[in-house]
This record gives sequence, structure tokens and C-alpha cells, in this order.
Amino acid sequence: MTVRALRPEGPAWERVSQALRGQASGEQPVCAYVYDLGALVERVEAVRAALPQRCELYYAVKANGHAAVLSTLARYVEGFEVASLGEIDKALAAGASRLAFSGPAKTDAQLTGALRAGLGLLNVESMHELRRVGLIGARLGVRVPVALRVNRRAGGLAGALRMAGTATQFGVDETLLAEALELARALPAVALRGFHLHAASNNLDAAAHTSFVADSVAWCLRQAARHRIDLDVIDVGGGIGVAYTGGEGFDLPGFAAGLAIATDQLPPGVRLVFELGRFLVAEAGWYAAEVLDLKCTHGRHFAVLRGGTHHFRLPAAWGYSHPFAVLPVEAWRYPFVRPQVRAMCVDAVGELCTPRDVLARQVWVERLRIGDILVFPLAGAYGWEISHHDFLSHPHPAQLVLDRQPSRQPDRQPGWP
Repeated sequence: MTVRALRPEGPAWERVSQALRGQASGEQPVCAYVYDLGALVERVEAVRAALPQRCELYYAVKANGHAAVLSTLARYVEGFEVASLGEIDKALAAGASRLAFSGPAKTDAQLTGALRAGLGLLNVESMHELRRVGLIGARLGVRVPVALRVNRRAGGLAGALRMAGTATQFGVDETLLAEALELARALPAVALRGFHLHAASNNLDAAAHTSFVADSVAWCLRQAARHRIDLDVIDVGGGIGVAYTGGEGFDLPGFAAGLAIATDQLPPGVRLVFELGRFLVAEAGWYAAEVLDLKCTHGRHFAVLRGGTHHFRLPAAWGYSHPFAVLPVEAWRYPFVRPQVRAMCVDAVGELCTPRDVLARQVWVERLRIGDILVFPLAGAYGWEISHHDFLSHPHPAQLVLDRQPSRQPDRQPGWP
């Protein structure tokens, strides 16, 4: 089946295309990320409305750490999930009310800095980390709120990446659970609050995600009863996905209906925490790059861009072709005939010195000219953040923010401190 260039429409596309046309009037080729705060607010409001009252929403900063994105989301979420001191600094600067610290390789300096920053929850990944938390907490004179991350044998979830239900570096093996809980009880500076069970990334199956959450809640309640834990929090992480190449996306209303049933199992005072990243911010971001050259080698046509995988690595990392739209630019800066292609497939490739610098393969375009702009939607999550920015030392893309923040301050649920 032929994959065609997108033909987007609507207010969001109008805002983005207008901003990019403004960039095209300059002397330098266009290369930019565009973040639409209006689209971001719409998505987070939809998620907030879908979550039952017993749920808390945290934003995973690793998905997109742009200051404008963080300051906007800080108005709508209970807190930020962070994985480094750098992310903690960004979260606090954006006005985060609470922090949950995750990650499998926390250093003593990171743990100390996080606790001094007033950490709300520490997701502990191993027995050794738990022991170090006990020492550092005692040294600082604080009792550290801890959720034990567990890699359950039957706790997996399908997605682009799997973190649990299989051998990974994440969490404590379920067979060591009793030993880990005994250790936590023996450490005076550790306050065990519950469990962390994040299992996958980019899952599109809402029914499967509902089952995962319901099973996680039931498992946590069983362990709390069996090991006499004063359960306070069940953190199921994130992992809700985005359909990058089209097709059916995640069914948020269906997921919300299933969640209502799962949260009915929760005893009073126990909260269900979600740490969402991609699902909140992907649709709010666009990556754009001007076509610098059009060429044909060995019978295959290429659109060579001012940009590439050093800015937007996700397509290459996950091995898929990212859809794009063609934004026509009428201005032409040269005194000779403008090269173009019509009614054919092109590969969208970047400026790097490697044949793997490919964003999309064999996409049908009606017309494409040097100087037009390719615009890649769904680039607001894990775009700039995971890319190798300084390979070949090209200039970084511009960061354009379309500021359409709401006038009201949303109500947030009270949560655990």
C-alpha cells in the first residue's frame, strides 16, 4: 500500500504552518520544533477528565523537558516524575508541586540532591539502592518515602518497549520481594509507601492497559495484606501509546470506564498514580525541516533536509517511517530554475554523514520542491530529548512556542505529601 504525505487541516495546523512560514522568510533554511501549548492543554484536560477521582497524574519529564511545556503542565498535574538532578532542577523551576524520582542507576549525589529538594516519592529499583537510601536518609535526618519497584513475572504489558514481565535492568525481581520488604522495614530512615510497577512503553491497546492496571491493583492489595504493609500508593507508571503511523489510537474513554472498576477495589486512602509522558505531549509537538536538495540515485528519490535524526531520532531508533506533510514555500532565493519532483515516492533523509539518517521512506508526494518544508507531527515526545544533538556540530533547531495557555487555574486533587 502506498503511503502518502499527510494533508493536515484545522486550527492546530494553521497555527503551526503560520509559525513556520514566518521562519521561512529568514536567510537560514528552516529547521525547528514547534510546541503548541493549546494542543497540550486540550490533551491534559482530556486525560484529567478521564481519570477517576482516586487517581493522580504525574508528568514524566523525560518525554519533553522544554520549559514552556513543563510550566504549562505544572498547572494540571499532581507532580512530575524525574530521573536526574537536571530534571529535578527543570521541574522545580517550572513550579512542580511534587516530585517522584525513578531510574535504575541513581548515584549517592542524585539521591542526596533529590531528598534535599523535598522529594515526594522515591521509586527504588534494587536492594543495594534501598540500603543506600537508608544510609543517606539517616545522614540527612529524614525519613524517605519509598515505593518499591517490582519486576513481576506475570506483570508484563505489550508495547514498543517492555520493562517488566521479562529480564530487564528495572526493578526488584518478584522472587526477592519478601527479602526486599524485610530490608525496608529494618531501615529506620525508609518509609515504605507502596509499589511501583511500570511495565511498558507505547502500548496502544486500551483493554490490555486496563487489565494491567486492574491486575496491578489486585496484586498490590494481596502483597499489602500478606506482608502487613500500610499501603499508601500504587504507581503503575505510564506507557500509554501514540499511533505514529496511523491506524487506531489508544481508546481513552474505554480505558477510563475500565479504570472506574479498578479503582473501586482501592481501600480508603490508597491512591493510584500514573506517570504519563508521551501520551500527554506527543500531539503538541511538530518537527520541521526545509528541503535542501532533491536527488535520484540508483532509481530512488531522496529529499535531503536541513535536519535529521540528530534532532528527531525516534523514527530511526524504532525503525519506522514517520509521516510528514509538505508545507509549500513560494519564495525562491536562487536565479536558476527551482528543482522539483511530482507524483512520486521520496525518502526524507537528513544532513548527517550516514545512510541511516532517515526519517521516512517511500512516501508519495504530489509535488515537492527544494525550499518547501517537511513537517512531522507527533514529535512532542522523545524527539529532541533522545537525539544526538551535536553529532557533526550542526546548528540546533529553533524552538518555537505557540502560547495559548488557558485563563483559569484548574482544580487539582489533594494528594499524599
